[in-house]
Amino acid sequence: MAPVETVIPARLDRLAWSRFHTLVVVALGVTWVLDGLEVTLAGSVAGALKASPRLQFSDADVGLASTAYLAGAVAGAVLFGWMTDRLGRRLMFFATLGLYLVGGAATALSWDLPSFCLFRLLTGAGIGGEYSAINSTIQEMIPARYRGRTDLVINGSFWIGGALGAASSLALLDPAIIDPEIGWRLAFMIGSLLGLAVLVMRRFIPESPRWLVIHGRFAEADLIMDEIEARAGNGKATGTLTPLRIRPRRFTPLREVFHTLFVVYRHRALVGLALMAAQAFFYNAIFFTYALVLSRFYGVPANQIGWFILPFALANFMGPLALGRFFDTLGRRPMITFTYAISGVLLALSGLLFAFEWVSAAQLTIAWMIVFFFASAAAGAAYLTVSEIFPVEIRALAIAVFYAAGTAIGGAGAPYLLGVLIATGSRMSVLIGYLIGAALMLAAALAQWLYGVAAEGKPLEAVAQPLSSVTD
Repeated sequence: MAPVETVIPARLDRLAWSRFHTLVVVALGVTWVLDGLEVTLAGSVAGALKASPRLQFSDADVGLASTAYLAGAVAGAVLFGWMTDRLGRRLMFFATLGLYLVGGAATALSWDLPSFCLFRLLTGAGIGGEYSAINSTIQEMIPARYRGRTDLVINGSFWIGGALGAASSLALLDPAIIDPEIGWRLAFMIGSLLGLAVLVMRRFIPESPRWLVIHGRFAEADLIMDEIEARAGNGKATGTLTPLRIRPRRFTPLREVFHTLFVVYRHRALVGLALMAAQAFFYNAIFFTYALVLSRFYGVPANQIGWFILPFALANFMGPLALGRFFDTLGRRPMITFTYAISGVLLALSGLLFAFEWVSAAQLTIAWMIVFFFASAAAGAAYLTVSEIFPVEIRALAIAVFYAAGTAIGGAGAPYLLGVLIATGSRMSVLIGYLIGAALMLAAALAQWLYGVAAEGKPLEAVAQPLSSVTD
């Protein structure tokens, strides 16, 4: 195709915040709520799964099921990430949510370990695919000056789902209210019911105009842009519209994708991988197995785990909410470095307090609240980073590749490893797992400080020039 000039990206970035942007955040960002719900339920019902007369899971079985969920998320992210860049954002954020609904409902009907792991894998595949489709859409819809704080708060909404899962488990796992064998099954149905409502909301979210322009669908992009501006009402801001000159393309070959990621942007790739792997291990190792730590080392009953998860979830949400704006004002590089480094140091100190039995269950929870206040912002910044520092043509697949690689390296085996360490009954063994997580966070902080990108306030096309751009 011949080169064409477009001002679509500039029109998107000049908008002030409006109800349209709020709709995008709620309808698409709910993915993180669903993931938080799933992860929290998996942790909260661990005791019920072990006590189930039908399933009779061991500590290692609980860790294996969590690993199946993460493995599904990795596979789903890569598959749907590739499809999202080729077929469009909108189609995929319906398909991935549909897969999640089916997997979640099927989990509630599990009858043994293989079936439970299979359905958790399918649920994870839906959530992993959502990450690629949703994060790329949100990045391309939100004006540049709001992008950092918005992305962090959306990622932090994972813990709204966490709180919902914890609160639900308190009722559904209470023998005085309902048989726990039925209760854990009902718990896994909650996400599917919530997802049905989200399907309706997503009908009002259009295709990404940035994606349409890159693929040569200018008339459709202009029409959608006119509708967005009309829906924004007084949200349209004034400013010069700098045109972007591109040569549209139908798709980007995989060879060019990986050359761009690992040759052209190799330093950015190192940063993205370090950030994603560190936060994946940090969260998956600790949070997925927290219920096991409480039950084995502190004797907390399964139906009381939720009381410890609720304040933990609150601190995780408050971190990005309180710190998010500084990623747009002070900048990405210093804030990401700081949140990763402080999280690693605090995790090591908390692990030592646990190992030497210097804290009670309540005090350990308070320690985790402090640690994850910063760690939640750090984890959100990892997703923000990989979704904004690569070209628009490969944005969804880039998110998928680094999510998958980070989770595979740092997260997929983490719950199983910690499950095995917890099963030894040795606090010092568990401490080893915590110290690994701390070391990974500190290494990621160093990588960010050395090679981090100052993307704050910049249009996506300025952060990473589109592969289809024409400069002559």
